Amino acid sequence: MSERNTVLRSMHDVGLAAWFGGSLMGAVGLNGAAKGHSDSWRDNARIASTGWAMWTPVSAVAIGAHLVGGSGLLAANASRVATQQGVAASTVAKTVLTGVALAATAYARMLGKKIELASSQDPQDAEEAAASFDTGKAAERQLSYAQWVVPAVTGGLLILNALHGEQQRPEQQAQDMWQRAHSLSPHMPSGDCWRHLRD
Repeated sequence: MSERNTVLRSMHDVGLAAWFGGSLMGAVGLNGAAKGHSDSWRDNARIASTGWAMWTPVSAVAIGAHLVGGSGLLAANASRVATQQGVAASTVAKTVLTGVALAATAYARMLGKKIELASSQDPQDAEEAAASFDTGKAAERQLSYAQWVVPAVTGGLLILNALHGEQQRPEQQAQDMWQRAHSLSPHMPSGDCWRHLRD
């Protein structure tokens, strides 16, 4: 493909990098540091919640940029997706993983909001304090697992992105398109046959 899609590719790649890096740093650094800050669960939860609240708008912009860039690249490479063998499969895999990453991000944020509310409330009596604490701790237990899904899935997207880069090499495009054409018309000579005649 001769035309360039630098802006779209930059939006796609930078957005994905921020999505992956932010979620990984938050799970390892922010949550880890907040957990050991003090003996008070509420104090620790407030620190983590404040950090995530500050990161959320940046994350939303990064995810939006990734989705816009990815949609634009898909439209620009529609012919290659249709004709080059293996590209459609990797594109479907990226679409599925993107959906999973979006769902996991939304779920983790929902749990984070529960923890934020539970830690920021100033209970008036012991019963209300216990209920708030139990709600926050339950959400924190779920988040301790859910927080790792986002970097794992977005890491998978980065790997598929690398695969797409390899599939865009000119020699790879020519080989895959020939194999695709041969699979649709099995009576065509194979690539080995053409190489034999050329030699």
